[in-house]
Amino acid sequence: MKTIKPGELLDFLINVASVRPVFIWGPPGIGKSSLVEQFAMEVGIEVVTLLGTQLAPEDLIGVPQIINGKSRFCPPESIARDEPYLLFLDELNASSTEVQKAFYSLIHDRRLGNYKLHKNSIVVGAGNRAHDQAIVRQMSSALINRMVHVELKPDGQDWIKWAAHNDIHPDVIDYIRMKPDQLHSTPPKTQEPFSTPRSWHILSDCMKSYGDNLTADKTWLLAQGVLSPSHAAQFKTFVQMRREKFNVEELLTGAKTWPRPVDGDTGFLYMLVQMVRAQLLRRLPHDTAQRSQEGELIHNAKRLIKDLAEINLELAQVLIGDDETSNKRLPDWFMLEIVRDLPRLAAEK
Repeated sequence: MKTIKPGELLDFLINVASVRPVFIWGPPGIGKSSLVEQFAMEVGIEVVTLLGTQLAPEDLIGVPQIINGKSRFCPPESIARDEPYLLFLDELNASSTEVQKAFYSLIHDRRLGNYKLHKNSIVVGAGNRAHDQAIVRQMSSALINRMVHVELKPDGQDWIKWAAHNDIHPDVIDYIRMKPDQLHSTPPKTQEPFSTPRSWHILSDCMKSYGDNLTADKTWLLAQGVLSPSHAAQFKTFVQMRREKFNVEELLTGAKTWPRPVDGDTGFLYMLVQMVRAQLLRRLPHDTAQRSQEGELIHNAKRLIKDLAEINLELAQVLIGDDETSNKRLPDWFMLEIVRDLPRLAAEK
């Protein structure tokens, strides 16, 4: 199945949904509904949304009326329209078997009883996947075969562009810019919050509602209520660092040194280590011929690693270690010099 980013979905719908019904697969909270609404605005038609979990067959087929001695099913007014519109069948694969059967002719033949959809109307469905821990029923092969399927995956850069134009709290935007992989997490099997674009949006709204009264403790309380536990803890540390105006650039220029953990809590220090590592990965040249251009940065980086090893050897190893998820590593020449100057780091790894 084709997997696309949110920024690609609009173009896909414009070219495909106008000729064939489309079904969008994806985990909860990644913006399927809002993207469909955006598409409808782009093409200039109204959206009528039906939730599969709240439908009975008669909600589609309608109720019978006797006309000239014959019974005739009358579809509901929300569906039986004279003008074109976008019919959005949200949570379609969570509907009952009977409701799915009622969709057959609507999706394939664009017809409900005697009512036929306007020729310019569009049908789009959406639903979660079985492993998303959401309400999902088996979709019949006949229904699957009537639509073009695409899987939507969250994308940090797309979301940041959207957030910049939708009044999302700056702390949230800057955090996702730094850690785009935390925009979304796999829904847990336990009943606890997890991170999605929707939950970050919720967090933003709640943070803004506090206005100037928002504190780090209140942010921590809110984050725990909508994000994955590990993401909430890291976001709390990020906000704390901002409140204390701790600038990573000041570490790299030598204006500041590492803060000492308070009561053994290394969360704040760990966040700084990650941010310093990200900067070194980006700015340290891999070509040894360019080392002279970054002499001051190299000198300060070595000093920071040495000082960090005195405070917390494990975090110093995190700073210089390989990132197994992204396969990113500091330049080989830099690592050789670190091992030469600080053999303790290599010995303890």
